[in-house]
Amino acid sequence: MLNKDQTVFVLVDVQGKLAHIMHESKELLGNLGKLIQGLRKLDIPIIWLEQYPQGLGPTADEVKQYLTDLEPIAKMTFSAYKNEQFQEAFNELGRNQVLVAGIESHICVYQTAKDLKEHGHDVQIVKDAISSRTLESKQLGVDKMKSYGITETNVEMALFELMETAEHPEFKAISKLIK
Repeated sequence: MLNKDQTVFVLVDVQGKLAHIMHESKELLGNLGKLIQGLRKLDIPIIWLEQYPQGLGPTADEVKQYLTDLEPIAKMTFSAYKNEQFQEAFNELGRNQVLVAGIESHICVYQTAKDLKEHGHDVQIVKDAISSRTLESKQLGVDKMKSYGITETNVEMALFELMETAEHPEFKAISKLIK
């Protein structure tokens, strides 16, 4: 079960033209928007990543609009865990539960989630907020992550788990986001 005080969200490389050629990109970007808005309402820390932004471009506007007060961490490694700036930001938070979403499922999402899991963290991928250029590649990434003991969740499940109760002050706002 996700714990609000132990969870951090890692947003992986939802950039430029690449973001718009993902399998079901419209749904992906919409779900990421809902997830980020909900996590912001719940004060869950977000670590925002961009893979080689000089070449792939900035984060897609559909997602970036919810991150205006944050700065992305640029990386060249496929796994964020192999990036020193990411490790510093992650370790500074002192949290053990990690929600991971973004692109591509079978490359950067997979390698980041696997490395976090191998370093003792409880890792969950937000399945309706990850994708690859093809459904086959997305599923291959999901299957491989599951083989490492990484669990799946979705946007609605993660947000409601973090709230725990309909009495949560953000319940109505988050329920409205999901609909």
